[in-house]
Amino acid sequence: MDDFLAARSQMALSLGFHIIYSCIGMVMPVFMAIAHYQYIKTGNVVYKNITQAWSKGVAIFFATGAVSGTMLSFELGLLWPKFMLHAGPIFGMPFSLEGVAFFIEAIALGFFLYGWNKFNKWFHWFTGVLVGVSGILSGILVVSANSWMNSPAGFNYVNGKYTNIDPMKAMFNGAWFSEALHMTIAAFAATGFAVAGIHALMIYHKQNISFHTRAFKIAIVFGAVAAILQPLSGDLSAKHAAKNQPAKLAAMEAYFETQEYAPLVIGGIPDTATKKVNYGIEIPGLLSFLVHDDFKTAVKGLDQIPVNEQPPVAITHYAFQIMVGLGMIMLAIGILYLICIWKKNNWLFKPWFLKLFIFATPLGFIALEAGWTVTEVGRQPWIIQDIMRTSEAVTPMPGIQYSFYLFTFIYFTLSVAVIVLLQRQIKMVPVVYDVK
Repeated sequence: MDDFLAARSQMALSLGFHIIYSCIGMVMPVFMAIAHYQYIKTGNVVYKNITQAWSKGVAIFFATGAVSGTMLSFELGLLWPKFMLHAGPIFGMPFSLEGVAFFIEAIALGFFLYGWNKFNKWFHWFTGVLVGVSGILSGILVVSANSWMNSPAGFNYVNGKYTNIDPMKAMFNGAWFSEALHMTIAAFAATGFAVAGIHALMIYHKQNISFHTRAFKIAIVFGAVAAILQPLSGDLSAKHAAKNQPAKLAAMEAYFETQEYAPLVIGGIPDTATKKVNYGIEIPGLLSFLVHDDFKTAVKGLDQIPVNEQPPVAITHYAFQIMVGLGMIMLAIGILYLICIWKKNNWLFKPWFLKLFIFATPLGFIALEAGWTVTEVGRQPWIIQDIMRTSEAVTPMPGIQYSFYLFTFIYFTLSVAVIVLLQRQIKMVPVVYDVK
């Protein structure tokens, strides 16, 4: 493994793990605050038990997210020093503000965990809300920094120099809103389905039915609504990509030839040698309509993009298809749940219905990983779109593969620890949180 491949592999691995921790860390505090509010309003102790059980999960993911996020910040300097040299002063503001949000989240979480029976009940609840709000803001700020790499703004680039830096324009670049919206909704969909799936499994095994049913309902309402809204935010992101990153959109669709009535390709195996997609289903004109709101207007294909500026087509296309396919399955299950609470309440305890949500437990996070693959691989060969190539930013330091092996070991160890701690928390429900 050469140093360039090792650096890219280490970054992909780190982002792949961190994104799961950070998304759960963004969303679980919201679930926790909702359960706490239900307890204050109804006095039902089951909601208090759910809040306390979930708060331990929030603490676990906050700690692991902090560790993996800190490792990522070191890796940016270690692996991509030339990128940080030039980009750091431009997009440093969202990272600085993210640090502020992180400290507020840490302080508020401490108040919440140790505030039971010590604070006014509404102040105690507010500290939980603050954990959720600051967690979501942290995620949005980090995504804003990433979106700058896709849509660089807030500086002039002349003769290899970065001048007239405007951090505000950099932070609120052209892609920040669509990317942050898409990511935030994805976090709610993925975490909502994952949490609901775990509680559905407990209901299926007839364990602590009242506890798990209430917890399931809180999580899946957010998951279902987010899954239904997600195609709208995806449409915004695709339109932005078509305008500012046409190579990425063409790779997502494996769209080799520019043409009118551009077809939307579903599935298929791209063949870059023959520039065709085998076994795919083409819907004529639909890609043109989705991008331009018109069935006839041509969409820029890979034939109008220099070969050395094209991203890996197969990886980007497969990742995009996985993300969209799983998103559609989650959308269908979300609609089914809304039908359940509207007309078919008895479905909630039907084995087939519970199995559906158990099956859907990991789908959101698989879609999330696929979506980030599209974002990052689809931008290649650029680390800053049309400004700096990834190969120009990599460190000249040798031996990066050993760093990759070390970080791989750390992330897998961290993940095993998280799984063990969560299993322990689930087993403690009948012993600590839902004692009869």
